[in-house]
Amino acid sequence: MGKPVREGILAEVAEYVAQTPKIGKLVSIVIGEVPEVMVYVRNQQRAAELVGLPFDQQIWSADITQEACKQLIHDMNDDPEVLGIILQRPVPDHIHVRSLQSAIHPLKDVEGMNPASIGNIVYNDVAMAPCTAAAAVELIRATGLKMEGLEVVMVGHSEIVGKPAAMMLMAEGATVTVCHHMTRSVAMHSRRADVVVVAVGKAHLIGADMVKPGAVVIDIGINQVKDAGGKVSIVGDVDTDAVKEIAGWITPVPGGVGPVTVAILLRNAVRAHQRQRDAGWI
Repeated sequence: MGKPVREGILAEVAEYVAQTPKIGKLVSIVIGEVPEVMVYVRNQQRAAELVGLPFDQQIWSADITQEACKQLIHDMNDDPEVLGIILQRPVPDHIHVRSLQSAIHPLKDVEGMNPASIGNIVYNDVAMAPCTAAAAVELIRATGLKMEGLEVVMVGHSEIVGKPAAMMLMAEGATVTVCHHMTRSVAMHSRRADVVVVAVGKAHLIGADMVKPGAVVIDIGINQVKDAGGKVSIVGDVDTDAVKEIAGWITPVPGGVGPVTVAILLRNAVRAHQRQRDAGWI
């Protein structure tokens, strides 16, 4: 379901890259050997290759110091050959990830994770918004629903998805209710929503009894579950098989929000290039 949205975004990015004589590279940083992260890196690299963006994969030692990380990032900030910086997570325990995200210059912050990038959303500047939050908004837009006055319930209030997605939707005129672990009755709110967006990391949290008929459901959760035979599968925060009988539109896991998130990352890279050019960097 996310495929046509992803392809549309990638086509726009590819067209921009093809018309740009010289464009810098995206640098992916992995700190330590983290096998599960490499899946995301490969997806990003394949998408970058599709649109013609140079992609540099770097793996730093797991025992690198915080200060050494920051210095390397500052060097990239100053390097005109670097278009954008991607800091893969998780990082080793001794690394303060928010400090490193803050060290990435906002004009090279293609993930939209610098506090300045997130703060800009409050002022309706969403050009460099966090990728997963922006992907959720893009998928809602793809339904054709009018954003103004749309009743949206956001289940989950993380700094990288829930909060920015809520602010982005408000910027487009939606009426947003944010639910979290202290909400007394999530179902009371979700049952009246035109759109339910869920990102909490709890398998099958949202069931058919929590969604009104015809609603749009955007499932951002990624959870590993084992069946009785020990087989591991990936499921979302929504009980998809049950909810799809009620909802009018639902994103699958995997294959829904994830591919669009990667496309948004590359669209952010284009916007980073435009802003760096406007700032006289390139």
